[in-house]
Amino acid sequence: MKVRGQRECQACGHRWSYYETGSVACPACESLRSVGVDDRHLHTDTPATLDLSPYRTAWADDELAGRVDDCKADLREYVRKRGFVDGGVLQPLDDAVLAAHELLQVMDLYGRARDPTDGEERYLLALLRGADDGERPPPEDVPPAWAEARGLAYANAVADYRRDVVEWLDDHPDREARRTLGTIHERVKRIQALQGDVSPTEAGSLVRATREVGEYLMEGAESSLASARERLR
Repeated sequence: MKVRGQRECQACGHRWSYYETGSVACPACESLRSVGVDDRHLHTDTPATLDLSPYRTAWADDELAGRVDDCKADLREYVRKRGFVDGGVLQPLDDAVLAAHELLQVMDLYGRARDPTDGEERYLLALLRGADDGERPPPEDVPPAWAEARGLAYANAVADYRRDVVEWLDDHPDREARRTLGTIHERVKRIQALQGDVSPTEAGSLVRATREVGEYLMEGAESSLASARERLR
């Protein structure tokens, strides 16, 4: 939605950035009586942090199986808040969002697994250790039985990014980018219909193509758009 980024408190006169706080409450006096003082801009992002330390502790204490639902709830809240347009400025599809989406899918599989293998548990632990910093295991480390987690996670993350970019394009028309995003949408729907059952390489290629469209729109690099189209073929 379009919001006014700069706000002024009518109680104490303090000014702050809504884009940074995500709240109309004054950070100085907590009054809710504030007004926007600049133009409206598309803004889809909300300040959000992801702290996985409680679940790393649960893993160390052999109690993670009982914390699966809590972890999934925290991950859902994080990806729900994250957007890709900040005060009218398009942002990239970042690693933190991808890792959070993937851990969400992996935790779901882990919660339903009766006897996960050592390789699957190592993969889950690697995500737990690094996802809140945007780190995730390389494609070759993905356990075959859990490849669908990465496929579905990446498709969902790309779908979220594409949605924001399409809205951003309403104010920054670009026919070629919109057409390429249509192809990306088709690939996303296919992977979602397969419940993520594609190779990690294919899922990674979709993410790279999506990022290249973003690079084209943010930096004007024609070569990035051409690369995205070639990758999608």
